[in-house]
Amino acid sequence: MRTEKEMYDLIIGTAQKDERIRAVYMNGSRTNPNVPKNIFQDYDVVYVVKDIKEFYQDGKWIDVFGERFYMQKPDENTVLLGMENDIKNSYGWLIQFADGNRLDLHVNQVEFAKRTYLDDKLIKVLLDKDNLLSGAQESTDVDYWVKKPSKELFSANTNEFWWCTNNLAKGLWREEVPYVLDMLNQYVRPELIEMLSWKIGLDTDFSVSVGKCGKYMYRWLPSDEWKSFLETYCGADIEEIWTSIFIMCDLFDEVANHVASRLGYRYNQVEAENARSWLERVKNLKDDATDI
Repeated sequence: MRTEKEMYDLIIGTAQKDERIRAVYMNGSRTNPNVPKNIFQDYDVVYVVKDIKEFYQDGKWIDVFGERFYMQKPDENTVLLGMENDIKNSYGWLIQFADGNRLDLHVNQVEFAKRTYLDDKLIKVLLDKDNLLSGAQESTDVDYWVKKPSKELFSANTNEFWWCTNNLAKGLWREEVPYVLDMLNQYVRPELIEMLSWKIGLDTDFSVSVGKCGKYMYRWLPSDEWKSFLETYCGADIEEIWTSIFIMCDLFDEVANHVASRLGYRYNQVEAENARSWLERVKNLKDDATDI
């Protein structure tokens, strides 16, 4: 596997040799000082170029980066599917190399890059031949820090969580496992993760990012809460799903009460208790029930 230095030398060296490339910058996890380094981190690289078309019409120019294992051209895929895509301004290749490295490479048109590169504070300029990317500050993940919720957002979160458990109950009684798992992970779980992130925000003065899908929450949650959160994940066995749902409800209720108390917000405990009661009621229904 090529070292980080070797990859940087290749990325920057390629730009230095190619007059069409006027600047290079990185974004993503490698520019985030709060993300632990690991062997699976991508190299998220943007080349700023005058004419994008020259690059995406030339299928061989990316050979310089090494032996490809497989790759994706997301912008080409969207065009083939008839979806709108601004390939006049930006085009990308997602490349997995045989040696284990991965490069997420984009070419951005000069004027487009100048307008948009500061939209993300997680950037690091690697090369700038024409001083196109002036104004870049030290890389920071401040845009991804947990935000303090308003009363309205807190209320909407708790209502969405408890309301959607209704769908989990009827889905499990019907033994519609794919529906239940999608509902659980796409609609209910995000509300739990958001509630847990608010607790972390309160504990850290809203100065940290918990990462995509809350993957870094273990850094700040007590070990018992993190353990409970992991136990909310389950397989396809119906009894196992029921167990995970009740663990999720207990955890959400505990943390929501805690967050509400610290923020001075109202938590609808009656709604929570009624929703939990409905879950138990449906769980105890006989398989051949004709009345609830």
